[in-house]
Amino acid sequence: MAKLISFHDVAKHKCKNDCWILIHGKVYDVSSFIDEHPGGDNVLLAVTGKDASTDFDDVNHSNEAKDTMKKYYIGDVDKSTVPVTAKYIPPWEKESTAETTKEESGNKMLVYLIPLLILGVAFFLRFYNNNKQTA
Repeated sequence: MAKLISFHDVAKHKCKNDCWILIHGKVYDVSSFIDEHPGGDNVLLAVTGKDASTDFDDVNHSNEAKDTMKKYYIGDVDKSTVPVTAKYIPPWEKESTAETTKEESGNKMLVYLIPLLILGVAFFLRFYNNNKQTA
């Protein structure tokens, strides 16, 4: 069985001489590889202290690179210790439901109704004061 390592322990190892990275739930000690990395040491150091899975996948590593990773594997991360981060979803990608559409249209109406209401009250008070002064 693989050794379980807490996320807190992984995050501690983030310097050039002691560098651990987390990719797809697996922890790798890349301290001895950091100078050999084709992208440079800054690429690896930039992904320490977080889940580097997305960064790793974005580069589209070769099968040879994935095989090389096996010799740096030191254990699995304890998933209960990994902080949960909400993924950002741009507004144009969010699914629109009837409730959110009603809510949004109600908010848009208020933008116009409130100034009109204030304007109406101002005209009423001015008209009321003018009639009061002439009487």
